[in-house]
Amino acid sequence: MTKVTVTKKGGKIVALHCDGHTGYGVEGEDIVCAALSSVVQTAVLGLMGVAGINARVKRGDGMLSLELPENLSDEARHDADTILETMLLGVADLYEGYSDFIELEVK
Repeated sequence: MTKVTVTKKGGKIVALHCDGHTGYGVEGEDIVCAALSSVVQTAVLGLMGVAGINARVKRGDGMLSLELPENLSDEARHDADTILETMLLGVADLYEGYSDFIELEVK
């Protein structure tokens, strides 16, 4: 199971942590894990490559964590909100269909 934890502060997403493999299929052929990874990693790429936000990102075997800097400008915060709330919609949609394989916590 993959556990996805989204941390909000003042109603805004400030951090994300994903850990574990979904176990929906064999490694390398797991469509749920691939879909979840694509949604999350595309958000990270958008934050850093499109919005130019220097987020702290850590990656490991089956793990990705992201933490936004605290001193974002209003424009960067808007961009981060748009990207991360869209990501959360995608993750929540996957969770709705595959809750036996994805755990989602928003705190």
